[in-house]
Amino acid sequence: MRDAIVQKVHVPVGPVELLRDLIRFDTSNPPGSERECIEFIGTLLEQAGIEHRYVALETDRPNLVARVRGRGTAPPLLLYGHVDVVPADPHEWTHAPFDGELVDGEVWGRGALDMKGGVAMLVATFLHLKSSETQPAGDVILALTSDEEAGSRTGMKFLVEQHRDLFDGVRYALSEFGGYTEWHGSRRFVPIAVVEKQRCLIRATLRGPGGHAASVVHGSASEKLGRLLSRLATRRLPAHVTPVARLMLGAMADALPFHERLVLRGLLVPALSNHLLRVVGASEPMLTPLLHNTATPTVVQGGNVSNVIPTEVSVDLDGRVLPGTSPAHLIAELEALAPDLATFELVHEEPAVTAQPDLSLLPLLADVVRERDPGSVPIPMLLPGYTDARYVSKLGIQTYGFLPMRLPRHITTALIHAADERVPAEAIEFGVRCLTDVISRYR
Repeated sequence: MRDAIVQKVHVPVGPVELLRDLIRFDTSNPPGSERECIEFIGTLLEQAGIEHRYVALETDRPNLVARVRGRGTAPPLLLYGHVDVVPADPHEWTHAPFDGELVDGEVWGRGALDMKGGVAMLVATFLHLKSSETQPAGDVILALTSDEEAGSRTGMKFLVEQHRDLFDGVRYALSEFGGYTEWHGSRRFVPIAVVEKQRCLIRATLRGPGGHAASVVHGSASEKLGRLLSRLATRRLPAHVTPVARLMLGAMADALPFHERLVLRGLLVPALSNHLLRVVGASEPMLTPLLHNTATPTVVQGGNVSNVIPTEVSVDLDGRVLPGTSPAHLIAELEALAPDLATFELVHEEPAVTAQPDLSLLPLLADVVRERDPGSVPIPMLLPGYTDARYVSKLGIQTYGFLPMRLPRHITTALIHAADERVPAEAIEFGVRCLTDVISRYR
């Protein structure tokens, strides 16, 4: 297999062609099958004379770790990303999801935004470092992983738990998710993730009397399920203002007109938050997760005979927990929301990043954004989702979500995991310029 890859490899003319090549590897997870894609990148690094190695828990799902040596005057800097993508149904797409077509200046395909676009930037930046006459201040490490979209078991989790020595001395990392343009009216915000929510799985179990489906039974498990789902949909859990949310909303407020500034600053008062969220209109879905733990119903189970009222029904809740709180806090909030309806059990929890991020690299990242995209407003971001930063954080490494993409209004993060995912070619080239600037100034 490797010989075939070596034969077909060509050195791309730039990050856009590299992205198109990466998209053409169908690394849908499940099953992943990331090996050909990872080895394609490894061959590019080999041709450039860059030291690298493959590290694998499973043969067909390897990870790649490479290094460009620096002058030793700064700690190593880690760049990391994943090559697996979520599945795509070709029937839902205007252009085939794994063809990497370039149409009207935009690269179409699964992973264009999440995150083969970012991987193309990182690899192109890495290749540029090797060819540059100026050596970086510290070593620059590139880690490309498998399996991020389905739990990271064979990817970053494996690297951190079994090969942590590969990251010795690293203090900072650049990866997803952030650096993209987020339009708000005429303002262009550029969120840079510095902390993220923790995911957990909570199972709510509801019990009640059963009986024949032809009878009327009050207080059944199914009735209680309906009431629980209604409360989750219509009532917010308590508001929490974390330090990063305060920084994020404060920075946004400073750049907005007076009336919007008042509302955003009001959201930072927990007693007012839930009231003000009712009047913010289209911004509410973005703002609510920044100020609340959330529990989203996903899987419902109960009953096995269509004419029998079940005595027990369960619903899985995808929980997302703010930094500084815990799954136990979320369960307590759910118990207060529905004390008479269900019992709540913690089934699984992902690792949590530190609630007190190291922001010392943020000014450099913000300066690069302002210089490369004048008029934009970089802001620190609390990421409502989660990434491989949850494992990297275990090593004491601060991840910044910084893969810059200057996006037009019609291309937003709503395309991530959706049909017709695409990215402007210029946005990928822009990101490489920004990353190169950061590394050249990193001290």
